[in-house]
Amino acid sequence: MKQGSSNRKVNEQAREVIASILLFEISDPRLELVTITGCEVSYDRSVCNVFYTTEPERYDDVAAAFQRGAGRIRSLMARKLSWRVAPELRFLLDTSVDQAERIASALAADAHRSAVAAPTDSDVPADADAFAAERAEEQAEDRSHDGEGA
Repeated sequence: MKQGSSNRKVNEQAREVIASILLFEISDPRLELVTITGCEVSYDRSVCNVFYTTEPERYDDVAAAFQRGAGRIRSLMARKLSWRVAPELRFLLDTSVDQAERIASALAADAHRSAVAAPTDSDVPADADAFAAERAEEQAEDRSHDGEGA
């Protein structure tokens, strides 16, 4: 969805107000350590999708707390904003943080594997000619051993 500057301002204003309400006015312990990552307010301001993130083991508890406290958060939001309508709040889990962590850990594991599997300077001669000569000697030795057994 294309967003204009006024729509971005409305979304940011909603995010700031909801984050402030969670921080200072809601006493539910299940909503501690919850981060509001963004909001999408509809054009007519009747609906607000609120995206949040928290630890993976707390997803169910936080979702239940938001479902239970949505009305209170909505009424506190209506008092703080000068909008004509208090939007219906829909709380949606933002999994992008979890995906970013999975990608970062996969990249770190791949970098570690690459570092372990990479040849060291002592394994490869510094000079390409020396490497080719060494390889030719090894092949000559292999041929001579093959001829002795026959």
